[in-house]
Amino acid sequence: MNPETDFSVRPFLGGYDKNFTYLITCSHTGSNVLIDAAIPINQIMPLISIPPMALLITHTHSDHIRYINDYITTFPEMIIYGHSESALMYKIKNFRIIKHQQKFKLGRLPFTSIYTPGHYFDSICYLLKPTLFTGDTLFVGRTGRVISQRSNIKELFHSIYERLLILSKDLRIYPGHDYGKQPSIKIKNNINISPLLRAKNLGDFIKIMEEYELNRTLDNV
Repeated sequence: MNPETDFSVRPFLGGYDKNFTYLITCSHTGSNVLIDAAIPINQIMPLISIPPMALLITHTHSDHIRYINDYITTFPEMIIYGHSESALMYKIKNFRIIKHQQKFKLGRLPFTSIYTPGHYFDSICYLLKPTLFTGDTLFVGRTGRVISQRSNIKELFHSIYERLLILSKDLRIYPGHDYGKQPSIKIKNNINISPLLRAKNLGDFIKIMEEYELNRTLDNV
């Protein structure tokens, strides 16, 4: 199996604030997997011939699960994957908990889940080589912010430097929002354009984040 030719990634842009929902389609079977429920279902339906087998939640900030009830109503057999502390597990019949570094296959597609708390307590990235779906943990040009009640900058530093930047630098990231100069980027190129990805240590990371907050352009994450 050659993952680089065995699936396609279709981004759908819109939602609350330049959000992405991603449709991943297996080239061999036509089976589909969705990342986040941030886009109205009617935008996605024209490209779906086979009901998605799964919806992977990157975290439960409201803009990323805004249309989840519509998705579930439209695809009642679809399995929802997310964090063990997610409130969704008590509300959704087909919710399944995934653990850190859990390897799981959806059809022929081999995913690995990576817990990445910091931007939010239940943040998860999904590795499907050669791609990495990063939610709001990592954007093009910077990391996510730490402005929510359950954000934690120390955890974000740990997630970025000890869980994501140790991965192959040739991975292409697909973030949860279109906040960069391009919609996706390889990790090695992202390091080159982002001071937050070149911090010397935690203290340096905090300082760079503080400078970013003082000078940032307007966005909400």
